Amino acid sequence: MAAQMAVNSGASLWGPLKELWDTVEGAIWRKQLESVHLLDLQLKKHKPQFLKLFENPSKSMEQREKVRKASTEGIAIQGQQGARLLPEQLTAEAFILSDLFDLGELAALELLLAGELQQPHFPGLTRGLVAVLLYWDGKCCVANSLRSLIQSRHGKTFTLDLSDELVSITTRFTDELIAEGLTKRILKLVSEISTTREFERLQKERGLGNEKHRKKVSDLIRECRQSLADCLFAWTCQSPLSKDDTLALIGHLEGVTAEADGALDSVNLTLLMALLYCLDMSFVEQGTEDRDDLLQAMPLLTERDYVNAVHTRLMDGQSWQLPGLQAVVRLAWSLSLRALSQLPQGSALVEYTEADEALADQALMGGVFLFLTEGILGCEGFSQEEFYARRLHALVTDFLALMPMKVKQLRNRADEDARLVHMALQMGSEPPASIRKDLEHLMILIGEFYSKDPFSLELPLEFWCPTESLQHTTLTGSYLGMALQRPPHKQVVLSKFVRQMGDLLPPTLYIPYLRMLKGLANGPQCSHYCFSLLKTNGAPHGENLAGAVAGNPVSWEHLFHSLMLYHENLRRDVPSAHIPHYRHTPIRGITQRELDGLSAFLQLLTTIITWSENARLALCEHPQWTPVVVMLGLLQCSIPPVLKGHVLHALAAFAKSPEIAASLWQSLEYTQILQTVRTPGQRQAAGIEVELNEIESSCEEYPLTRAFCHLISTLVESALPVNLGAGLRAPGFQPYLNFLRDAVFLPFPTRAYRRPAEKWEVANAVLEVFHKLLRDYEPQPSDFLSETLELQGETVPAHKPPGHSLMFHLLNDSPMLSLCLNLLHEGVHQLDTYAPVPGKAQMESAVLHCLCLLDLALQKQTVFMNLLRESQSSLLVTPLEQLLQGVSTHSRRADHLTNVARYLYHSNSNPEAAFQSAKILGHIARYPNIQSRLVGDFTHDQAVSEKLMAGFVECLDSEEAEEGVDKADGDDPAKRVSHIRHDTQIHILNLLITSLELKSPNLALYLLGYEFTKPVSSTNLQDPGVLGCPRSCLHAILGLLRRGSERRSGPEITQEAPHLAELCYQVIYLLCASSETSGPTMRYLRTSQDFLFSQLQHLPFIAGLYQMSWLMKAAAIELRVTSLNRQRSHTQRLLSLLLNDQPHTQHLDDGEVGMEENRRSLSFLQFDTTSKVRRKLLSILDAIDFTQEVPELLQLDFFERAQIEQVMSNCEHVNELGHTVCNVKLLHRVLVAEVNALQGMAAIGQRPLLMEEVNSILTQVVERNRMRRSLSAKRHVLQSWRELVETILSACPTDLIPADQRQLIIRDLLLDLHDKVLSEDAAGDLMPVVAGVVFTLTAHLSQSVLSEQQQGAGQDGVTSSSFASIANSALHLVLRKLLDFILCTGGGFQRLRAHLYGALLYYLQIAHKPDEPDTLQTAGHSMWERLTAPEDGFTKLQRENLAIVESYGTTLMEVVCRDAVDGHEIGRMLALAVLDRVLSIDRQSQWLVYLCNSGYLRVLVESLKQDDAALQTLLGPQTPLMKPLYIYESKMALLTRVAKSPQGALELLRCGLVAQLADCQVFHMLPESNSHRVFGPRDCSGFIPSPLDRYRQILLPALRLLQGILTSTATHHQQGAAQVLQWIIVHADTIQTIMRTQDLNMGALQELSLITGIISKTALPGLSAERRWRRPCSRYHTGESEMNYEF
Repeated sequence: MAAQMAVNSGASLWGPLKELWDTVEGAIWRKQLESVHLLDLQLKKHKPQFLKLFENPSKSMEQREKVRKASTEGIAIQGQQGARLLPEQLTAEAFILSDLFDLGELAALELLLAGELQQPHFPGLTRGLVAVLLYWDGKCCVANSLRSLIQSRHGKTFTLDLSDELVSITTRFTDELIAEGLTKRILKLVSEISTTREFERLQKERGLGNEKHRKKVSDLIRECRQSLADCLFAWTCQSPLSKDDTLALIGHLEGVTAEADGALDSVNLTLLMALLYCLDMSFVEQGTEDRDDLLQAMPLLTERDYVNAVHTRLMDGQSWQLPGLQAVVRLAWSLSLRALSQLPQGSALVEYTEADEALADQALMGGVFLFLTEGILGCEGFSQEEFYARRLHALVTDFLALMPMKVKQLRNRADEDARLVHMALQMGSEPPASIRKDLEHLMILIGEFYSKDPFSLELPLEFWCPTESLQHTTLTGSYLGMALQRPPHKQVVLSKFVRQMGDLLPPTLYIPYLRMLKGLANGPQCSHYCFSLLKTNGAPHGENLAGAVAGNPVSWEHLFHSLMLYHENLRRDVPSAHIPHYRHTPIRGITQRELDGLSAFLQLLTTIITWSENARLALCEHPQWTPVVVMLGLLQCSIPPVLKGHVLHALAAFAKSPEIAASLWQSLEYTQILQTVRTPGQRQAAGIEVELNEIESSCEEYPLTRAFCHLISTLVESALPVNLGAGLRAPGFQPYLNFLRDAVFLPFPTRAYRRPAEKWEVANAVLEVFHKLLRDYEPQPSDFLSETLELQGETVPAHKPPGHSLMFHLLNDSPMLSLCLNLLHEGVHQLDTYAPVPGKAQMESAVLHCLCLLDLALQKQTVFMNLLRESQSSLLVTPLEQLLQGVSTHSRRADHLTNVARYLYHSNSNPEAAFQSAKILGHIARYPNIQSRLVGDFTHDQAVSEKLMAGFVECLDSEEAEEGVDKADGDDPAKRVSHIRHDTQIHILNLLITSLELKSPNLALYLLGYEFTKPVSSTNLQDPGVLGCPRSCLHAILGLLRRGSERRSGPEITQEAPHLAELCYQVIYLLCASSETSGPTMRYLRTSQDFLFSQLQHLPFIAGLYQMSWLMKAAAIELRVTSLNRQRSHTQRLLSLLLNDQPHTQHLDDGEVGMEENRRSLSFLQFDTTSKVRRKLLSILDAIDFTQEVPELLQLDFFERAQIEQVMSNCEHVNELGHTVCNVKLLHRVLVAEVNALQGMAAIGQRPLLMEEVNSILTQVVERNRMRRSLSAKRHVLQSWRELVETILSACPTDLIPADQRQLIIRDLLLDLHDKVLSEDAAGDLMPVVAGVVFTLTAHLSQSVLSEQQQGAGQDGVTSSSFASIANSALHLVLRKLLDFILCTGGGFQRLRAHLYGALLYYLQIAHKPDEPDTLQTAGHSMWERLTAPEDGFTKLQRENLAIVESYGTTLMEVVCRDAVDGHEIGRMLALAVLDRVLSIDRQSQWLVYLCNSGYLRVLVESLKQDDAALQTLLGPQTPLMKPLYIYESKMALLTRVAKSPQGALELLRCGLVAQLADCQVFHMLPESNSHRVFGPRDCSGFIPSPLDRYRQILLPALRLLQGILTSTATHHQQGAAQVLQWIIVHADTIQTIMRTQDLNMGALQELSLITGIISKTALPGLSAERRWRRPCSRYHTGESEMNYEF
């Protein structure tokens, strides 16, 4: 059997398990309906893997022999024919891997083969190292799948809102697994799998690679253990464990040990929480619908043996490895017994429930609360799971509520211990060793636990019992927001505990009680309750302060009065400013205990006022307490820096209110906490700068500096007064900025730190201030003016805004910029080590601020430098992109930008840094001169180059990225990170797009895998891993677009991330459109990917116009290229996909039937399978909505509409996508500044109304921007659709689309286009594009019909019922739609109508009968035969066309005539041509009558005078503009057409046409025949005719017109001949010159022919007339005789 087995190159230990996880994730987490059925199949398939969890295939000699012979005899591989010979090295690695993981040899070989395939995804790793990753990744997939299946069960704790079918499948499956001993298997695996042991084994066999590989392996092993533990946790959350499983879990916890810091690791914490949920009885109080069912399933209530076994095991006197852990379990069991005793079912278990007190005592003796604080809260994983917090909350609150006597005993014992401590202190002896601190530990536990609320649960609300009705809609306490109802008993007990603990509080519990209150005040509502508690604890208002001090010590009165007393006592010690008082250390009147108490109070105060704005304002405005004043006074006293730090943090909390922040700035300046004014004669500086340099530096601790930075950061965010310090110094923020930059930031790397993490805390605090200052700075012209101030008789320069100073330092090679760049270098070096660093989170935050500073500087530097240049200031700055090319002080190389780019390599652990890195590179990429150098820097070092490429690819490959605009997602950290990853992808794609538009070499070519050292066109793109080709950004982009393309729903990215998909398609299009990259790209997409076909078959996309646009543009290029290269099969395949209207004709490569083009036809096809489906091109057109909602007009009460529109116009700019949009932020600033500028009480009273109107204006602008973007997208996709259609009709071989099909396709396209554009709600902005498409389609329709007629000319001819393959009725419908389109355009769309006139001309050309050749057959036909011949197809169609045109009456005539006499030149020419064509078929002369009666003919005639001046310029020496000539020719052609009828000729004579021509001076400007050869400019292209040819183009139409008039006015010959003879007399010199010409070319002969014809026709009536005109015309006869002599 083994000999018949084939090796799975996808690795049975990885590939199928990856598919399993994808299916589980799709069904449970993505809630894909189609995945439910697949999940059922996958679970049945993989049930053995779950039953034998993590069990590897066993080794066998047969397998070993088979693998050994693979190098000589070969081995069968699934999906490949025959046997494949494997290298001996590969088989040797398979044996090593088999021994390493104790798995079968074939499985090891499969892992290596899979590692070889996946190697491009892991650059720098060998296949063996990749195989190690795949091995553990497969384990993770199984563990994660199992965890998700258990989490989807129905249970008592949570629900995932899944379908009942899915829940029943997972519940049944997991029940079977648990029954087969899954719990014991998991506990065994958790004990066996150890990161340390696995690393030792891997290290021994060289199975570990670089730092990143080690980190990945370590993370995968930890994830496996964690997921296994989570399985048990999820199970116990939903369902109880059996007796044996519970005892096994307890047995595992008995041997658990703590980490080095005394805390549990995350896996054991999870198992502990699993046991706590297993023993949980709190769900009984919830009163849910299925409460009874859950109670019946609880073995605690139904199985006496269960209670007995657990109770016996926990009452056993044997100690666990961690006594504190044993105490926690005992406490949980005692609380469960207490809850059980209160249920009816508990009466049968009295012998156990009575032992709850004893168990609780044992738990207290074991230090349960201390262990909960240190062992559980100290675990890093505790704050990452919401249900851990909920279970601990239940444990603490149940203890307080269910065991009130035990709590009372703890208080009594604490009071007694406090007396013993007091007596010992009085006697000067040590306190007794028997003192226990259980209540103190409980208070500290409560404070520490509730002080962090990462999930915003606000669990402490259950400790507060509202005494009044609170109108809050967000109450989330145990009473569920129903403040008017009576609170539950548990809540009353907890509230009573909080209040009673504060009564008669012993000194030993004072600090723990304050810390407990600090935790319980964490939250917007909890802080309000705590504030009220401290307020009511104080003495009634009006009593003296002495009474207040004697009252409750935990009250605002007592606390603030104590603060004032300390201030009064300590400020007496403050010496004068001339004495270096900071050097002395004695502190008068304050002990360490008092110092701790003050710190605890300040932390409580900070927490309350941070959350509650009402408390903030109430405390600040209190007339007696004046907390801000007192705390600022304390800062001037000699107190430790730690206490000053707490004071500054409290002030920062007050500064969150802008009202307080403004006054706090002035108070800071007045108290000179930071000395900004140096008094005359002062020898030494004072203030915080001295403390930093002398006290904190010597202590190597910097709490005061960090707190000061935090205060400034808060103040800067709330308010930054411009006149800060006015009167005493130059006003402004500059002294504070100088201190932060010169005294804090620049020296921080060289200072000593007792706690290494504090170094990064200081850097992060100060960089945060810089970031906020620069973020809020907008360069203004006033910032660059050199202003001075008169100050105390001296002239001092005025300070600039802080953002200006930061920009100046960042745009120079300053120490600040150098330090920022050094921090980036150090940060990426630390990240490359993947080692734990003290303060790593703060280091990452500091690095992020540095990146943000560079990004902001790059954003603002253009405006900054432009204003600087305009101001002619003496400041010198250098563009930041040039500074970033400087040499690093660390590496001695120009690698600053390389360091920035290396953060992309760490996008998994630092997504925000990668995002900022991508933004910076995007700014840099806009400079062409930097691109080539940047490519050199990136590729200088091969290892760095591979890392950079891998970083870009990893960012694009990120599966966690998620596009979203929902503001509610901002509170979810996971959602926020997903959005950041998506934005990083967006910036990388924009970087590629920007670079592709620049000349090579550029970044895009390097990142997309093209040659940049050789000609780009020589690139040979390959799949990753083929011929050593690395995985590039192009592969990542194609991977994104291919994801889901094999399903009917199409590529996932088009629906989940439309903007990202749009940019991906744009990159593909740019690569196809570039002359350098087009060849390699299209060859690779066509041969290796079949990309365009697989993507086009899913059109139209539901949510992406731009996506379709770029894809259609690329498809048009593909059709053009394959047509030119005669790759008929590819062309025909794409054409069939786009044009076919037959159902089920397209098939994919694997035989799967392709998708129908349009969903609307699906239901129709169900009834009639022979019906046609919608063509793909028409389906795409259907997806474009031609309607567009327009925002309503603003209703303004205060602002003037015209001014607002002008301001909006001034705020408009062209964004990176080319859209003209209004800058909403700039408009908001302008409007708010306008509102703030209003003076007077009336303006103050109306400010809310004004701001409301400002918001309505901004909303309107946002809607306008959205409308413009929508219209732009529709125009773009329409233009692309047009390009695709034109390419199909023009560039593709005509034989691929038969003539009849071509006409039907064009008909369908024309009718659909007209239907959409002629709807009432169609947007006018789309009409120009549609008109262009209509013109092109009509031109091709005309050509197709004419070519068909020419091909069928030798056959029987066309019947009268059908003019061509397309029926006459269809042609008539096209004509009507076209005329409707012309009429609906209105007066403002003349350029648009030019396309429509062109289309109409092409259409009318269809019915134009071609001239018959002069043959003997046609010559033999008599006139009678021609007159009596039946009506042919041309004549019939022409007659029907005329009837349709005339049915529109004078409306159409008016539009065409108006366009013919006025407007754009091309529109006039085409309108004149339309009139010419219609007049040629108008047998009834209705159009001619209208033209004459409406006066348009007279206007045309009179316009010849205006044309004369323009035509004269054509014959000048300068290069002429040909437009006047073309208009003149069109006009003369129409007039000639009019002159061909007697009525028209007479009307022209009445309008004075000949007189107008006689007045034209251009006819006198006959050039010399060879003047253009010697003089004047020469047109090498031949487009511009010579002056003589131009003159003839002017003269010949006039001669033909005159000849036509003479011919048509036979009955009125004298009138016409007289006027024409007058024209001859006026231009006699010119005519004589022409007739005497010696250059007898074709043009001259035409002139002579027409002139002689005109002269002869003027003399036809008889001799009398000749005599009458003999004298004036004698010279013409002389000329005639001369001409005859010459001939």
